Order: sequence, then structure tokens, then C-alpha cells
Amino acid sequence: MSGARPNQAALTQHNDLSKTDETLSSIDAMVDGLNDHDIAGMGRFFSDSFRWMGNAGCGYKQGLKEFQENWQRPFQEAFSDKVCIDEARLAQGEWCAAFGRQEAVHSGTFMGIPATGKRVVIRYMDFWKVVDGKIVDNWVMVDFPSVMQQLGVDPFDGQGWEHRDSEPGPLRHTE
Repeated sequence: MSGARPNQAALTQHNDLSKTDETLSSIDAMVDGLNDHDIAGMGRFFSDSFRWMGNAGCGYKQGLKEFQENWQRPFQEAFSDKVCIDEARLAQGEWCAAFGRQEAVHSGTFMGIPATGKRVVIRYMDFWKVVDGKIVDNWVMVDFPSVMQQLGVDPFDGQGWEHRDSEPGPLRHTE
């Protein structure tokens, strides 16, 4: 790349490193709340005006109410018996990132796919910013194409690049 370089990591330039333990405690409590399926109580963990920014298929939710009504409730309707498992977390100051999986039963319509009763693995990555003990921003990547494949729908219409792999990776779901 020639010329001026783009500014990197602008969102973390003023990160208060003394907040790492508080941030981890907030995230631990929030994940427990998710595993308790406590939609109504999410205000304990998220600020009223927080932003939830997801990948294609997930969308953008502004504020706690929109997050609850347009993400959490439909997600719980589509997937029951759900448990959230962060496989790894990295925290520094007011920021925490995690990747992991949710294990659930497909018990309602998801992306137009009627309930199948199948147990699925839903891979995700989250990046949270925590201020005064509450999440104010949440960037999310949820692997909806993998979930669709587990439910028998190929979102790539045979054009996915998995056929180029020398062996199945740890995130590929085959039956």
C-alpha cells in the first residue's frame, strides 16, 4: 500500500486499562443471564441506548428494547434448549472479545426454514465495549450459513469454497 496509512484501532485509543476486571465481571454476568434465558432482565447488563451491530442476516439493533424484541425474542422462538459457551475471551480495559458456540434445538422458523427439531451448533464472535458496568456497544458475527447447512439448506448453492479444503475444518458440520 502506498501513501498514507489508514488510522488503526481508533475505537480503543482511549481504552481505560484499569477497567479489565470490571469488564470481565460484566460479561460473565451477562452470559449467565443469556443462559438463564432472562430476556426481561437484560437491562442489568446492557445500557438502554446500546448498539448491537450484527452481520448480514442479523441486522443492527439500536437500544435495549429493539435488541430484546427484534433479536432475542425471535432467536429464542427459533432455537430452544439453548446454552451459550464462550470458548475463548480476551479482555483489555473496557473491551472484551469472545468466540464460541451456542448449542440449541431448532424449534421454530429460522430464515424461512420451519422447525426441524434438530440440535444445532451456532458459532459466533462478539466484541463488547463496557462502560460503568454495562455494555454500550456489541459487534457480532453469527455463522448463520453454517446453521442453515445443518438444517439442510445450502446458502451458497454449491458455490462455497469448502471443496477447496484439504480436510474438514473444526467448524464444518457434516452429518
